[in-house]
Amino acid sequence: MKFKNLQNVNVKGKIILLRTDYNVPLKDGKIADDFKIRASLKTIKFLMKEKCRIVIASHLGRPLGLDNDLRMRPIAERLAKLLKKKVQYAKEYIGPSVKTKIHKLKPGEILMLENLRFYREEEENDKRFAKKLASLCNIFVQDAFAVCHRKHASVVGVPKYVKSIAGFLVEEEVKELSKLLKPKKPYVVLLGGAKIGTKLKFIKEMLKKADKLLIAGAMAFTFLKAKKIPVGKSLVNEKFLKEAKKLVSNKKIILPVDFLEGVDINAESAESVDVVKKGMGLDVGRKTIDLFEKELKKAKSVFWNGPLGCVENKIFAKGTIETAKFLAKMKGLRIAGGGDTAAVIDKLDLRKKFTFVSTGGGASLEFLVSDLPGLKALEENMKKFKGNK
Repeated sequence: MKFKNLQNVNVKGKIILLRTDYNVPLKDGKIADDFKIRASLKTIKFLMKEKCRIVIASHLGRPLGLDNDLRMRPIAERLAKLLKKKVQYAKEYIGPSVKTKIHKLKPGEILMLENLRFYREEEENDKRFAKKLASLCNIFVQDAFAVCHRKHASVVGVPKYVKSIAGFLVEEEVKELSKLLKPKKPYVVLLGGAKIGTKLKFIKEMLKKADKLLIAGAMAFTFLKAKKIPVGKSLVNEKFLKEAKKLVSNKKIILPVDFLEGVDINAESAESVDVVKKGMGLDVGRKTIDLFEKELKKAKSVFWNGPLGCVENKIFAKGTIETAKFLAKMKGLRIAGGGDTAAVIDKLDLRKKFTFVSTGGGASLEFLVSDLPGLKALEENMKKFKGNK
């Protein structure tokens, strides 16, 4: 796709509306992992150097209206600490007080708006909401790759009304993930996590493009049940069972062959079993780890999305941790994506050992099989707003 970026548009001295993805994990009201905030620093520092007045719009969590536990103030404070520079904070996204704050910004200063998802108009892609956001700036910079698969106002709406370009993070994501559009063979895809519904489209496409598709995590149990293999009380999405039955006979798909079984995600002990009968399968077992490593070892290109077990509990994180360490030692193209996957890689300090670790979960999956609405919006904007002023 072709769209303008910070390298070929004059942003000097402009008021910039910067869309970031600061949907970071929280624990006891505090930021548990600030990787997504750090990922935005390159773009922000560039805009500061160009004497821009920077207005940041982002979201946090899935609030149903205003939620004091999901306000953006802690994010603003963490960003300020990382930049060693004050970040102002607005308790709303629009209105006279916000415009006054923007008007008072000096070149290089930053204002963070309140959580976009406090307003239902954001996810509804409301036209008036998008126009109001666009009215805050001279140029819109899209640097939230992780939401570029969403048809939200701040993703596809704003670019209809103001000159819009890509930030450095979006540019890097597109460059690195594009390497998987025509990967060197053998190409192995490893999928984990729980959400089978959001990954079915991707699985179908990868069965055409990949040499092997290794499926683990909770989503594997829907496929196992489709093969009439006992799964005990493990998570199964009955809604997609019929669809799984159509796919599971494909020889490219490799499923787990043993598990760590526990009573629930908070279990304090686990039993190694070949078939889950009583409790829940909460991680892959040793045989599966060996089986997956055997297939991964053959690959020249690997894409990994989603943990192999319930990594929230260290007892059920072994499969994911061992896989991360194994991939880190391999040669060839190794790209990982998804919040939980990235968090494990970071915790093990292995990020530099991978070719690339994407900030996008669903967005990275969608990018590999179709056009992202957010990127398409930038492409259409380039045609509409010609020139570099």
